[in-house]
Amino acid sequence: MTETTLASAVAASSEAPVLSAPRARRLPNRKRSAALAAASALLLAAIVVAGLLLEPAAQATDFAAKNLAPSLAHPFGTDWMGRDMLCRTLAGLSTSVLVGLGAAVASSLIALALAAAAALGPRWADAAVSWLVDLMMGIPHIVLLILISFALGKGFWGVTIGVALTHWPSLTRVLRAEILQCKSAGYVAAAARLGQSPLAIAWRHMVPYVLPQFVVGLVLLFPHAILHEAAITFLGFGLPPEMPAIGIILSESMGYLSAGLWWLAVFPGAALVLVVMLFDAVGESLRKLVDPASAQD
Repeated sequence: MTETTLASAVAASSEAPVLSAPRARRLPNRKRSAALAAASALLLAAIVVAGLLLEPAAQATDFAAKNLAPSLAHPFGTDWMGRDMLCRTLAGLSTSVLVGLGAAVASSLIALALAAAAALGPRWADAAVSWLVDLMMGIPHIVLLILISFALGKGFWGVTIGVALTHWPSLTRVLRAEILQCKSAGYVAAAARLGQSPLAIAWRHMVPYVLPQFVVGLVLLFPHAILHEAAITFLGFGLPPEMPAIGIILSESMGYLSAGLWWLAVFPGAALVLVVMLFDAVGESLRKLVDPASAQD
């Protein structure tokens, strides 16, 4: 083979299409997902901290500066009592995030306990959990949430408990199916034949198998909890009027939109949508990182 033929063969081989990208080319996608999740989580944490620090300023009134349009001094404008809307919006978002966090964690733990009882317990436990899930999903969601919150006296804890007791059915179904799939796996049966106890099997095999779905489900419950907290507060069955909350801000602004005070509803509503999108970004990024089906994306 001549040198010219050899050089042509080497050039042709170098231009051949790559059927499988090397690991170095796939790694940045996972880094971007991790960076997006971390950045979104940090921004949410900053919103919560800023809202807690600005809560006294959100309550301060100045009737000499009421109904001011957005400006450099008041980026979100002021309301009919001269309160700075940026401070009130951040304080309201902080309250909503804390309610959503507490409710989502409690609801996820309820879902995990019921799913484990249904998948690992006797048949009557599975039937009871399935019936309870169908019952909860058959009742209008917002109506049940309002009834629970009203029965508990509304307020911060009433809303948090109400949201926690109404958001677990869907995650319970997902976790139950995952536990049943893991239970029927061959390596679980092999571990049982080797003499491992049920507790050891659950800790070594089932917990790592279910943990990714549990974490993603927990994160994705946050936006639902926040939106429902804002909804029932807007309807008057949630947080008290003296507490800065997005639902209260939007409810109070409805009476002033006809007077042209559009900033009272636009900026708080846009901020609520932004927080929900941040939670969704965290959940989607975590799903890409822990889901085996998308591990190579």
